[in-house]
This record gives sequence, structure tokens and C-alpha cells, in this order.
Amino acid sequence: MQIFKVDGMTCAHCERAIAGAIQAIDAAAQVQVDLAAGEVRVHTTHPVDQVLEAIINEGYKAEAVPAAKTSH
Repeated sequence: MQIFKVDGMTCAHCERAIAGAIQAIDAAAQVQVDLAAGEVRVHTTHPVDQVLEAIINEGYKAEAVPAAKTSH
């Protein structure tokens, strides 16, 4: 899963625009937008930089959140 912090998301239109932009590069991508947290979570096989570019091209300021380290 890829996680992105996205600034400027305020409504359902923003949610649809971002999900649509990501699904335009990967129709099978699963996209979860959390407006309150300003986060987008994406399950995709596409590289992080391609997903990030799709979000930015929609007009949003975004950055990838580094994968959390887990301990066993």
C-alpha cells in the first residue's frame, strides 16, 4: 500500500478527481481518500512516483509517506 499526504482536498469532487486520476493510470487500483486526514491510500502495482505525479497533475500538493517500519 502506498500512502500520500495531500493538501487541498476539501470535498467529494476532490475525492473523485484524485481517485479518477490514479485509476486512469491503473484501472485496477484501489483508492481510499480520507479528506479529514488529508491522506490517500492506494493499492497498486505502479511505482510511487507515477501515482504521485497523477495526484499533482490534478492540481494538488502531495508527497509520499515513507513506508512504516515494522518489527517482528
